[in-house]
Amino acid sequence: MKPDFDPTQPIWLQLVAEFSRRIVTGVWTPGERIGGVRELALEVGVNPNTVQRALAELERQGLCRAHRTTGRFVTDDADRIRALRRDLAATATDDFIRGLRGHGFTRDEATALLHDRWDQHDHPASDSQPGDATGGNSHGH
Repeated sequence: MKPDFDPTQPIWLQLVAEFSRRIVTGVWTPGERIGGVRELALEVGVNPNTVQRALAELERQGLCRAHRTTGRFVTDDADRIRALRRDLAATATDDFIRGLRGHGFTRDEATALLHDRWDQHDHPASDSQPGDATGGNSHGH
């Protein structure tokens, strides 16, 4: 997976976010060995030093641990993973709220929109809406 990097943010921080997402979604399972620095660097298309910096930050946060001879492993601490998942969701929620408030939405309008969009994501075949000439989602409109 080669992510589309945001040029306004350091790549290593974007990798911390991506690797954290992999942990909370179970792509990288608790206790699983994480690929080597060079392997990950090839996968995401960046310099190994950048991957090393991101993994060092994951270690600092307690999301992985390094063993000198066998590599890095995802934490086994289920509470830490749950806390990370909640933190990531809280950040996404805060961004969502700021965006909708910026567009003048009330809490009730935002809640209704969230319910509608959630239901559409549960049923992707029904993404087109009446009057939507594109036949698909109108993200950002």
